[in-house]
Amino acid sequence: MELRKSRQTLWKGLTVFGVGVFPLLYLTSPSTVRWILLGLWLLSAAAFVAYQLRPFRFRIGADGLDLRVAGLNRLVAWAEIEAVVLDQPLPTAGRKQKAASVLLVPATAATIDRRLTGRSPVDGRPALVLLDLDQVQQPPGEVAAALARFGRSRFADVRQLAPERPEAPGAPDMDGLSLLSDLMPRVQKALDSGDASQRQALKAEVDAALAKLPEAPAGRDQPRLDGVLKAMSEALAAEDEDAKPS
Repeated sequence: MELRKSRQTLWKGLTVFGVGVFPLLYLTSPSTVRWILLGLWLLSAAAFVAYQLRPFRFRIGADGLDLRVAGLNRLVAWAEIEAVVLDQPLPTAGRKQKAASVLLVPATAATIDRRLTGRSPVDGRPALVLLDLDQVQQPPGEVAAALARFGRSRFADVRQLAPERPEAPGAPDMDGLSLLSDLMPRVQKALDSGDASQRQALKAEVDAALAKLPEAPAGRDQPRLDGVLKAMSEALAAEDEDAKPS
């Protein structure tokens, strides 16, 4: 399997450089400073394009990993590889989860002379960070499948999915508020209608909603939804009790 480099970053960068050059051309007066700034801007754009278009190769096969990434430009045989790890740590608080990355842990007999700046999340051994998967077109699942197929026991997929953010204590229950906004005017209308069958049907609906409620999480300081629903049910039942002849 051969990975293809994604060009999304290149197009985004070119858009930024393209938009940024207009103020230099049209919103500044002709002067030596303007031409110096424009030249520096174009040099920066050229360096960015050259970096994005640098040669790239990442082939996964039976013989090993044929690479032109991370300072390597050769076939790294499986015999030189102790482990290949697909890592994606959980995000820190308030930040987006980073893309999964491929780490190579060299075997003892490996001739890889690059600096090992990463660490294997499996056992903490030094590792070479080959690439982040947001740099390629193939989805992480396909890359993982190819590494598992050819790397076999050398491959470890330790990606961690970011958990859903827990609801903060005191945060409003939006589903509960939606339910109440639907029921409250209908309950009031039923109480004002004098129609016993309408009150009984609505009471059955309120009781059914009450029965489906999960246990409220600890730490909530707003009124409990079940208490409001019980009050509605009791009001509908009391109206029927008052309507009975004595």
